[in-house]
Order: sequence, then structure tokens, then C-alpha cells
Amino acid sequence: MVKMTGPWKMAVAMLACLAVAGCVERTISITSEPVGALVYLNDEEVGRTPVRVPFQFYGVYDVRLEKEGYAPLWVEQRAKIPWWEAIGPDLVAEMVPNAKSEVAWHFTMTPLPMEDGVNATDVDALLERARAMGQQTAGIQGPTTRPAGDAEREAKTAPGR
Repeated sequence: MVKMTGPWKMAVAMLACLAVAGCVERTISITSEPVGALVYLNDEEVGRTPVRVPFQFYGVYDVRLEKEGYAPLWVEQRAKIPWWEAIGPDLVAEMVPNAKSEVAWHFTMTPLPMEDGVNATDVDALLERARAMGQQTAGIQGPTTRPAGDAEREAKTAPGR
């Protein structure tokens, strides 16, 4: 059997540590009420709620949620650093296999106002209401008399005068 000495022992120990060491898996989980909202993190589309997104850096993120029938939601949200990811303890945390850090955010979106049971931004419904109002008013004539002073103004501005 071969006996290992100084530098070889250190090299084997380092390789063994690297083989079992892992990195911390950092994720942001975003949920919303209602589900299915389109999510943007720092103006990059990342999916629909519920969504889980990997990230590398803690700090402030611009979050935008959009869903038809609801007011868009724009907020700044902070991904807080856990104590074990601070400088110093992070050296040990990075060596723990399958270590995870998850930041969870939940948002409640506000429904847009309804008019006659229809969402105010629903274009198809708006056009249908316009057609119906046009049909209702088709037989109505506008005013038949001119406001006072119109005939005099027309006479003064007519060509040849």
C-alpha cells in the first residue's frame, strides 16, 4: 500500500470536499390572487403565477404582475439575505450539499371596475355596447333649431360679403 504524505493528503482532501460540496440553490417563489398573472422581474418576463425563479443576488427587485381584468401591479420587493449567507458563514453554507434559500412573495391584485357587468377594459364588450346604443338611438333625430346668433355669423362669413 502507498503511503500519502503532506501535499498529497491535502490534495485528496480538497478533491473529496469538492466532490460532495454543493452550491446554495436560491429561488424566488411568486404567488398571486388570482393565479395565472404574468410576472416580470426587473422587466424580464419569467412566467405566470405560481412561478419559481432562480436568482443569484439578494437585494431589491422590480416586480410587475399583469392579468386581464385586473389593475397592473408594480412594486419594489426586497430579497433579504439570510444570516447564513452573510460574509463568513457563507463559506460553510456553500459547502453544504443541497442547501436552499427560498424567498417567497405573495401579491393580491385589484379587479378593474365593472360597468353593466362588463370589465371596463374588455374591448369586445365595449364595442358590443356601442353597437347596441347605436341601434337604440338610430331613430332619434338631433336638434332641428339653430342656436341664437348662428344665422348672423354665417351671413357675415359667407363668400362675397
